[in-house]
Amino acid sequence: MQRQYDIIIWGATGFTGKIVTEYMVERYRDSNLTWALGGRSAEKLNAVVDDRDIETIVADAKDPEAMSNLAQQARVILTTVGPYARYGSELVAACAEHGTHYCDLTGEVHWMRDMIKQHQATAEQSGARIVFTCGFDSIPSDIGVYFMQQEMQKAHGVPANHIKYRTRAFKGGFSGGTADSMMAMMEAVEKDRSILDIVADPYSLNFRSRGLDGPDHNNAYYDEDFKAWVGPFVMAAINTRVVRRSNELLNQAYGTEFRYDEGSIVGDGIGGMLGSNAMAMGTGTVNGLAAFPPARRILQRFLPKPGEGPSEETIETGFFEIELLAKHPSDASKNLRGEVRGDRDPGYGSTAKMLAESAVCLAQDELEVGGGFWTPASAMGDQLLERLPASAGVTFKLL
Repeated sequence: MQRQYDIIIWGATGFTGKIVTEYMVERYRDSNLTWALGGRSAEKLNAVVDDRDIETIVADAKDPEAMSNLAQQARVILTTVGPYARYGSELVAACAEHGTHYCDLTGEVHWMRDMIKQHQATAEQSGARIVFTCGFDSIPSDIGVYFMQQEMQKAHGVPANHIKYRTRAFKGGFSGGTADSMMAMMEAVEKDRSILDIVADPYSLNFRSRGLDGPDHNNAYYDEDFKAWVGPFVMAAINTRVVRRSNELLNQAYGTEFRYDEGSIVGDGIGGMLGSNAMAMGTGTVNGLAAFPPARRILQRFLPKPGEGPSEETIETGFFEIELLAKHPSDASKNLRGEVRGDRDPGYGSTAKMLAESAVCLAQDELEVGGGFWTPASAMGDQLLERLPASAGVTFKLL
């Protein structure tokens, strides 16, 4: 099928969509890439275009026919429209049906599992490559682990049997879209309690295999490998599932006994102990409030609304630093340490660049995988290890 565009940015009028658009203008203005903006409001789309020569498409995310027409116009749909369980199902179905590649920013594990179950066979037949979690969740985790496993194989000829991901530092803001996604999931749990079991399952995105990992670390603990106290990382419940699915999709390239966990380094001594415990208590308190309807309504008053987000200065001056420890299966002296860095606010500045490069990769690069639902590492691992440092300011290196 002849496609009018290489990429359509769906949700271009939203907070993250605008950042993706600006990146595409800056990076690909003079390239042979053809792309357009999509959204539900012509007026808002015209404001984003702002006299620039960019074509626009107006459609309704809840209209299956409109999403079908949208999917048939591009080789790739890049979407920032969440919560995805509320606004994304029709688009995924359309892309799977029409062989249109797709990438997004979702962290909604229960929805991802549902979409895979519903549309995997259709995507395989049509050739559509569907890739969720192409932002801060979960590219630093997924591509970071892929990188460390490659390095372990190069150095020692075996995969690491355990990789630890520890955030060391980051600076950034919080947007209304992220808050809305969290609240939407809690609302969904009220209607279907089985979602809790899916979210809690460490292998909820695996369909053929399981491993040795147990429940997420939601408490504070001292990590001897890092000589520091560690608290829970807010995105671990998403990232760990994606990394474990990558191992499954890569035919257990990391090993059948591979383990993976994430946490946030706070520090050593009494200060680290107190800080990590405060982090664990704070995370638990917010989750508890969000799960209780009256408290959730109060919490929503203080959170940013959809379309709101951090200032341009916060995005531009933001960053993230993550350390990875890859453990050799039999000789600790052969363990490897690595680092993932980003040069913008992780949730928006860096996320927008990672998402955009994922879309360009799907549109232009020769990938070995066919149609189906993939993770960033299993679909685009080698290509993203080249693209992200070169264009998106996200780097991977050994320490």
